[in-house]
Amino acid sequence: MKLLRFGAAGAEKPGLLAKDGTIRDLSGVISDITPETLKNGAIAEIAKVDPASLPVVPAGTRLGPVVNGTRNFIAVGLNYVDHAHETNMPIPAEPILFNKAPNCIVGPNDNVTIPKGSEKTDWEVELAIVIGKTASYVSEADAINYVAGYAVCHDVSERAFQTERGGQWMKGKGSPTFGPLGPYLVTPDEVADIQNLDMYLDLNGERVQTGNTKTMIFGVAHLVSYISQFLQLDPGDVITTGTPPGVGMGMKPPRFLKAGDKVRLGIQGLGDQEQEFVAYKG
Repeated sequence: MKLLRFGAAGAEKPGLLAKDGTIRDLSGVISDITPETLKNGAIAEIAKVDPASLPVVPAGTRLGPVVNGTRNFIAVGLNYVDHAHETNMPIPAEPILFNKAPNCIVGPNDNVTIPKGSEKTDWEVELAIVIGKTASYVSEADAINYVAGYAVCHDVSERAFQTERGGQWMKGKGSPTFGPLGPYLVTPDEVADIQNLDMYLDLNGERVQTGNTKTMIFGVAHLVSYISQFLQLDPGDVITTGTPPGVGMGMKPPRFLKAGDKVRLGIQGLGDQEQEFVAYKG
């Protein structure tokens, strides 16, 4: 299934993408896609429903982030071999983890705000994992059973804040709107091989990132298992898993985003996003 949330920001309803390409309204089946509804078996309930029996949502309706109320937004750094090479960083022996603020999460096509004082805002297309049930000390063999689904994530970064201001990477990763998530929450049964999906990102119509999840250093199952050894993953938590090469920081000379820039990004089978970058207004 390809699940989604639609409607005005803050008032989204749950929906799904039907086989005929229409969006169908699930609000008569579940109240929303949240940590609580995921915990209480929302995906199993939705699977029982004939999409053709659901109301059609008007074309062009805004899409929201695929889950509402995420409490923990975890990111993995330097998780693609070719991205580590472009940044001249060593291949990590273990996953590098940091947090993004939950209020980074916005709809897949919402505007992204360049932070106050930023000169080095950068792009990163990423595969995100949405957790479906509580995971603590899970084995790698069992890890996928804790996944509700996958989504496209744009892990927007401010490189000066991240690398030049001391302390943790989260300084450059946590600004509001820095985590567009969607358009779909794609359940694992819809993905033949999560470790072989093409990825791309275009900046103002120019292809700048091209990659595939097969070059991930640590795969999805390993990450879910590994992270669960250090903290409890709860339903609705999001793990964004790293980016392939082609980020602005790695270019010669480096390139960074400015107000008016437009990006389009996507992952094979998981859908596409489009955003315009806008200046901060205090």
